[in-house]
Amino acid sequence: MLKKAAALFLVCASVATWVACGTTSSRYLYAAIPASSQIVAYREDPNSGVLTALAGSNITAGPSVQSLVIHPSKKYLYAANAGENDVSLFTISSAGALTEVTPRATAGTLPNLLTMDSAGTFLYVGNAGSLSISVFSIDSGTGALTAVAGSPFPVGMSPLSIKVSPSGGFLYVTGAGSPGIIEAFSLNQGVPTVVSGSPFFTGTDPYGLAIDSSGTHLYTANKLDNSISEFTINADGSLTELSDSPIGETFTGPVALLIDQSGKYLYVANQASSDLSAYSIGSDGALTLLTGSPFTTGSQPSFIASDPSGKFLFVGNQTSPVIQSYSLNTSNGILTSVATYSVGGTPTSIVVTP
Repeated sequence: MLKKAAALFLVCASVATWVACGTTSSRYLYAAIPASSQIVAYREDPNSGVLTALAGSNITAGPSVQSLVIHPSKKYLYAANAGENDVSLFTISSAGALTEVTPRATAGTLPNLLTMDSAGTFLYVGNAGSLSISVFSIDSGTGALTAVAGSPFPVGMSPLSIKVSPSGGFLYVTGAGSPGIIEAFSLNQGVPTVVSGSPFFTGTDPYGLAIDSSGTHLYTANKLDNSISEFTINADGSLTELSDSPIGETFTGPVALLIDQSGKYLYVANQASSDLSAYSIGSDGALTLLTGSPFTTGSQPSFIASDPSGKFLFVGNQTSPVIQSYSLNTSNGILTSVATYSVGGTPTSIVVTP
């Protein structure tokens, strides 16, 4: 028995520089850097949230790569290239390496947003220049994209954010204005149809958009109002604003939202005040500011990502070109800084393998 224990210790020690003993798979983080048209790649230690740059990073991407999304199979990564009006497909190796598969899929003008249904069946692209949404079906065996008939679909505004409901039945698109706009679409084989009553109005310039995992509540971060709006999602995809909405923030310039994996907490990137605020989510969808919030970040945090365990958050900052890692206490929602990583250019999107 002692010999077996010693052998196990030696095995664990030998891999300690790679992943912790007992971990069955690695996680990888990717960030888009438009200025250099590159994607930076890291291995995430799932026990500490520490990032280690992969060999071969930085990876050449399309011109002005803006947004990234990973297929739920973990096999494919997609990148929207605003400088070339197309979308790249990369295969992801077991070691996290990216290999681009060409040709790239043509999108609308200035594609800068990506979202995907939870089944990985359809990819949706927000096109800032052509005021439209491109829709592609995804080949599960190869990751290849095929434009859905009628794509791109006009939405009449430059999308600020786009999200698909967890069921895959609805697509929500926010647009600038005072008030801001949320357009809701029902989806049939990826094809969007306007939901009755849409558009719905929210706060000024709703850059942030989040939907809870049950698909029953939707939130927008309203940059110029310094507020968070709360909505119930009805069975037909329409929205009803909660009675206490919007919630005014004492923090400035909210631009991005993230609901943690447990569904208990909502995090807000406040660009102008350089911090993250955090709220508990009630059973009715109402938000309550957490004790200890906000949490200091680098200059101008602009987006937030979570690893699949829900124990770590990653924040991309605009003025200081860094990614920050935070541990998340799942019992109270408190964030603690883990480390800061320079990425050599302003990041615009972060994704972590499921």
